[in-house]
Amino acid sequence: MRLACNISLIFTEVPLQNRFFAAHLAGFKTVEIQFPYTVELAVLQSAREIANVDVALINVPAGDLMQGGEGLAGVPGKEDEFKEAVAQCITYAKGLGARVVNVLAGRCLYAGQEEIYLNTFKKNLAYAASELEQHGILCTFEAINTKDMPGFLVHNTQQMLDILAELDHPNLQMQFDIYHMQIMDGHVDETLQHHAHQIGHIQFADFPGRGQPGTGNLNFKKIFELIKQSGYSGYVAAEYKPTGKSEESFNWLRDYDLSWLEGEPEF
Repeated sequence: MRLACNISLIFTEVPLQNRFFAAHLAGFKTVEIQFPYTVELAVLQSAREIANVDVALINVPAGDLMQGGEGLAGVPGKEDEFKEAVAQCITYAKGLGARVVNVLAGRCLYAGQEEIYLNTFKKNLAYAASELEQHGILCTFEAINTKDMPGFLVHNTQQMLDILAELDHPNLQMQFDIYHMQIMDGHVDETLQHHAHQIGHIQFADFPGRGQPGTGNLNFKKIFELIKQSGYSGYVAAEYKPTGKSEESFNWLRDYDLSWLEGEPEF
């Protein structure tokens, strides 16, 4: 199924390997994981098989990014570390059956060096796209808002479109996060209408707050209808922070008809 549940942000009440089955109990057939690398691959494989769920996406390891550092993909001088991260990611992606891998650009913490970092990121991104292509795995990259993550190199839709045009790689598309782009662009409907063919993965959370649909101001009835009508055929993933217990955050599954997300993704 093309509807996915992000088990890095949802079901955090239990260890990562237990979240596969928690997602299954909530009715999901597919999950995504930001960084699965803290748990041995064999453990995750067993948990996935027991829960009988698919894995849509994982991220390439991002170094110290989530601890406030610059990360890996855009940092000059860390190209070899990035290549090692891609290799580790491919091992996990193949082992878990992930169809999509996302590359996080990271931050630049030095004023005036942003262009150098961006050039490094673009070279690394092209490398990752080519490596993943050899294994039949789609490569994506995303823009993240600079309020939640100050200094993030790629932070709006136009930047992603410019990078896609410059690299012109057949195995590269953008990951479009509705929450992040509502903050930075404010017109997610236009992007979904006009650029669906350049999107390889969609994630959603409400705004403000990054909670489940219905906790903020976004019109998800309209948003889901736009995705449906756009011709987009990839995964649509719930990547929100539940405002209460995870298992109590799924009223939106009953509020919207998402039966059109049945079936295999197409890339």
